[in-house]
Amino acid sequence: MPSTAFTGGQIRAQSNAELDAVPPVDRFLSAVAGALMAGCDVWTPDAVLDATVPEWRFRCVGPDAIRTEYGRWFADPGHFESLRRLPIVGGEVVEYTLVWTEKGVPHTGHHLHVLELTDGLISRDTVFCGGRWPASLLAEMEAAQAATDAGS
Repeated sequence: MPSTAFTGGQIRAQSNAELDAVPPVDRFLSAVAGALMAGCDVWTPDAVLDATVPEWRFRCVGPDAIRTEYGRWFADPGHFESLRRLPIVGGEVVEYTLVWTEKGVPHTGHHLHVLELTDGLISRDTVFCGGRWPASLLAEMEAAQAATDAGS
């Protein structure tokens, strides 16, 4: 499903026409990995972001509100440690683990997006976010997993 124009978290297009030919989910993923949300134009005018984050749920309506919110989430360039894309009727489910460095500290995040498409753009993004994990918390999780694995 990923287009050939989407490689390594970056889209390489020579013109707006070429960029418009890149599927919106590919452009969205490139903006996520590249911290390029300000220039991401993949949503319908009435698009809805329905976000579940640790201990909270909220929604944003419209491309500007979504870009602003995601601009906070994806403020630092990173890369996908894992990326899984599953087509569904009317859209796509995307699961990834994103790795980035924030103020010198390595971080990881695990997200699942249920993306609905209308007229070639994202009309709804229902996202489940596991949180932002700094290196210290990642080490704690790895130690807990190792202890669990040792007890199995």
